[in-house]
Parts: sequence; C-alpha cells; structure tokens
Amino acid sequence: MKEVLVDNAKVMAKGQITLPKDIRAALGVSTGDRVTLIRQADQVIMMNSAIYAMKMLQQAMQGEAEKVGLDSDESVAAMIMDMRAGENE
Repeated sequence: MKEVLVDNAKVMAKGQITLPKDIRAALGVSTGDRVTLIRQADQVIMMNSAIYAMKMLQQAMQGEAEKVGLDSDESVAAMIMDMRAGENE
C-alpha cells in the first residue's frame, strides 16, 4: 500500500508556502529544486519536476521501440552491434 502523508502549509502574502520537511523528503526535493503542480478538479498534485519530466518522456515514447522492431533484449543487442560495426568501417 502506498504511504500517505498529510500535512499543512500556510499561504503567505505573495502566495508562497513552505513545504513541510516530510513532504520535501518524500518528493526528493531540496533548496533550489523545482516542483510541478498539477490541478485536477479541486485537488493539486505536486511532483518533483525532474520525475514529472521523465514520466512525460516515458509516456510519449511508449510503443516507439516496437514500431521499429525493437521488441526484445536480443533485437536491441543486435541493433547496438550493427551500429558499432558501422562505426568501425
């Protein structure tokens, strides 16, 4: 079961909040890191921006390998061997 953290933060005059330590730790963010906020109806999901970007890339690339015939470890290894052989010519 997924761990659920519930905490509160006060909204300051300029709309800023301080993320509680346990939330920062769970997201893997520290000073200077960026977070992505995703609004869904009356909820906001906060994610580490680097993780969000990787998930979006994975989602965009899903199925692309199969389209070019890379459907197994063996086919990927064969492609790498072909590429390396072409570099040595």
